[in-house]
Amino acid sequence: MRAMVLTAARAPLREVELPDPEPGPGQALLRVLACGVCRTDLHVVDGELSRPKLPLVPGHEIVAEVVASTGRFSPGDRVGVPWLGWTCGACPYCRAGRENLCDRALFTGYDLDGGYAELCVADERFCFAVPPPFGDVEAAPLLCAGLIGYRSLRVAGDAERVGLYGFGAAAHIVCQVALHQGREVYALTRPGEKQLEVEKASWDRLAAAVRLIFAQEE
Repeated sequence: MRAMVLTAARAPLREVELPDPEPGPGQALLRVLACGVCRTDLHVVDGELSRPKLPLVPGHEIVAEVVASTGRFSPGDRVGVPWLGWTCGACPYCRAGRENLCDRALFTGYDLDGGYAELCVADERFCFAVPPPFGDVEAAPLLCAGLIGYRSLRVAGDAERVGLYGFGAAAHIVCQVALHQGREVYALTRPGEKQLEVEKASWDRLAAAVRLIFAQEE
């Protein structure tokens, strides 16, 4: 298969030919349809996350078609693969349903080869069915920014006002969900940052788009 591979921190990714991956117990073999670029991917490539598996296929916002499955999915199903790629299932965090805090966790595109390739393998426990209304490209950011944003929104409970610190990819998505739920949303950034005007422009465009969507639904 073709893959984009990181061989050293701050080195350009290289297109190479790799053997097709072989799924292990509990894993699915997947044909990659789309893979987003998350800020975490850039941290890995830039060496700011300092212990990646090398050589490494980055990418953890994966939308893929199932080629082979151990039983949870059927060939042809469309699934998403997120950052969290494996957990032990036995530690106190895993037993409490907080497996994202597992001390032994392995992460897609960091400890495990990710989605910048034609094929990948993934633990079926951490694959999500992707429903038909979403296109491959549109669904990819939901596998990281969408997940962490929605998880945070759920923790906020039924609060009528929601504050978003920064306005990156996760906030951009969770903002749309919160507005759809009828909440007031406030985005907070530090004054003087160059990013502030970019975020303000993004916010204005998003607010206009959400108003248009709701008007069409009515």
